[in-house]
Amino acid sequence: MLPCQELTLCFRSAAHAHWFDFVAPGLNDEYHVLAPDQRGHGDSEWDLSAHPEYNYDRYAADLHELSEKLDLRDFILIGHSMGGLVSTVYAATYPGRARAFIMVDSSLDLPAERIASMKSVGSREGSSYESSNEFLANYKIRSSGSSATPDMVRHLGMHSGRQFEDGRWRNKVDRNVYARRVGRNLIPYWAHIRIPALLMRGDRSKRISPQIVAQVRAHAPQVQVAEVAGCDHHVTLDNPRGFVEACKQWIACID
Repeated sequence: MLPCQELTLCFRSAAHAHWFDFVAPGLNDEYHVLAPDQRGHGDSEWDLSAHPEYNYDRYAADLHELSEKLDLRDFILIGHSMGGLVSTVYAATYPGRARAFIMVDSSLDLPAERIASMKSVGSREGSSYESSNEFLANYKIRSSGSSATPDMVRHLGMHSGRQFEDGRWRNKVDRNVYARRVGRNLIPYWAHIRIPALLMRGDRSKRISPQIVAQVRAHAPQVQVAEVAGCDHHVTLDNPRGFVEACKQWIACID
C-alpha cells in the first residue's frame, strides 16, 4: 500500500537531507517523505553567479518550483531552523499546495549580531583536510548542545564532506550561504499563513520564546505549540522518537 500523504522536510543552514535520516523511518510508514537539499547545500549545485541568490525568497521559490515539478498537493511541510524560515516564506508566498506547516525551532527574527557572525564565518576560508577520514574525525555538530550519539555524528559527517579539485576535503556547503546571509523579521509573514500550523521547540531551546509565540498568534491565531523533551536546537537528533510522535499527534488532530 502506498503512503497516504506527502510530507516534505526542509533543514537548517549548512545541513543536508541526511539530517532527517533519524526521523524519516518513523514517518514513512504513513507518509511519502521528501527531504531535498537546498541550493548550495548537500548534493545540490552551488550558485556560482557573481551575486549568488542564497536568500529566503530564492529558497522558497526553489521549493515552489519543486512542488510544481513533482505536482505535490495537500502536502505537509516541515522546516527545521533555517528550513523553518524558508518554509515560512514559502507558506506565506505560495498558498494552495501545502495543507499544513510545522516549524521546528527556528529563529523568526535573528539578531543583528548573529547575522554578522554568520557573514564573518562565510567570508573566511573554511577548514580543509587531507582525507575523508581526517574530515570525519574533525566533524562536529553546530551549534553545540546537541545530545546526538557518536554514531549519529559519524553518519552526518559521512554525508557532509567531499573532495574538491585541489584534493582537499571540505564541507559540501557553499560558504556563500553564510557570507550572503541577510537578516529579516519573518513574523509579519504569518499574517498570510492560513493553513494549520505548529511551532515545535526543544524544551532546552530558547529560539521559540513565549513572546515569539504571542507575536505569531497575533497574526495567525490557528497556530499551536508543541515541546519535545530532552532537546536543544537539534530536535530531530536529540529526541527522534519524540519528534516523530509530536508530528503524528498533531497531524492526527488536524485530519
